[in-house]
Amino acid sequence: MNLLGMPGGMGMMIVFFVFIPFALWVIALVDCLKGNFSGDNKVIWVLVIIFLPVLGSILYFFVGRNQKTA
Repeated sequence: MNLLGMPGGMGMMIVFFVFIPFALWVIALVDCLKGNFSGDNKVIWVLVIIFLPVLGSILYFFVGRNQKTA
């Protein structure tokens, strides 16, 4: 099957290395911007997510989401 009309596994590689990280980045950024944090934590997490897109998003989901206030 040729995903995205590309030969071999190129389409799947593009999905895996481009679309999935981009979607993860957008979801992390939106979740962070909508959440309530204490102090300057929101600003720090937004900067981490923007400047370290893949690593920052992963860190946010494992560490930052637990820092949200009610």
